[in-house]
Amino acid sequence: MAIGERIHFFRSLRGMTQKYLGMAVGFPERTADVRMAQYESGTRTPKADLTSALAHVLDVSPQALNVPDIDSYIGLAHTLFTLEDTYGLTVKEVDGKVCLQVDPAKGRTAEELHKILTAWREQAAKLETGEITQEDYDKWRYRYPELDTTQRWVKLPSQKLSDMLSKDLKKFTKGR
Repeated sequence: MAIGERIHFFRSLRGMTQKYLGMAVGFPERTADVRMAQYESGTRTPKADLTSALAHVLDVSPQALNVPDIDSYIGLAHTLFTLEDTYGLTVKEVDGKVCLQVDPAKGRTAEELHKILTAWREQAAKLETGEITQEDYDKWRYRYPELDTTQRWVKLPSQKLSDMLSKDLKKFTKGR
């Protein structure tokens, strides 16, 4: 699904008009709806800063707007084939049903995908048992990984910043 379709999907889900969304991200009132229509139709593609602003207003992760092109079954199939190549996703038959499976022992990328799928399954199970609502489940999915409580997602400081902090800490501890 192209980014324009994702913008339209989330805008509609939130009950927003194109004009409202356009104004919320800073477009002038007289052109806000036209600009949003251009993005939704694919005539224009938003740059990273606009994608971030749209995601903020739509209350989703920017990654929820930037999904692979799965507009057709063939595109979806090639996305799945890429997941097989990159993340070790495999197709199996279990109890007469076709299933997708990840073997975390196939390497780091497969292990990471396995963690993501495990976290997703936990949330889906909570939805199935009524522990969370559909709204909670959707919020978890659309804000992933921000709302994921199964793993620790941290941003590491740049090497330059880390070196500077280490150097300053050494100076500080020598002075004591």
